[in-house]
Amino acid sequence: MQPIIYFAILVPFLAIALASLMQDMQPYIISEAELMHWLETTDANLTFIGDPIPGINAPAGLTPRKAQATRVVFCSVRNGNSCGGACSVYTGDNVCLLAPDTNCLSATGEVTFCAPNGCSCPCNLYSHCGTRMDNGFCWTPGTNAIFVGALFSGL
Repeated sequence: MQPIIYFAILVPFLAIALASLMQDMQPYIISEAELMHWLETTDANLTFIGDPIPGINAPAGLTPRKAQATRVVFCSVRNGNSCGGACSVYTGDNVCLLAPDTNCLSATGEVTFCAPNGCSCPCNLYSHCGTRMDNGFCWTPGTNAIFVGALFSGL
């Protein structure tokens, strides 16, 4: 009878531990609202590439050209658990961005970050970030290129 009691006590603790582990394994994609908030409040030096962002680098009333475009921010400096310094902001689809000296990035859709030879292997998926940082950023030391789009989504 004793083993059943121990098992009954142990099961809830195992369930909590497993739920915590599974949460850490969830795909890592930041929401559009979270990224917009970061853009509005950051002190990073931003350079914009691609489609304009209404309310950030274009008039607030401007209608975006593509409703489903991916937005990616990639920066040169990791300071503790924060990302900043010189950052580039790309909005658009299916492109290989040369991104030398990138140490961290964040995105509203799947992107692949690669080193050392452009958008060819070895690459990693942002959604499976190994070292998560504040504000939806992922630590990506050694990144030299970022592929935006679905081409490498099967990695």
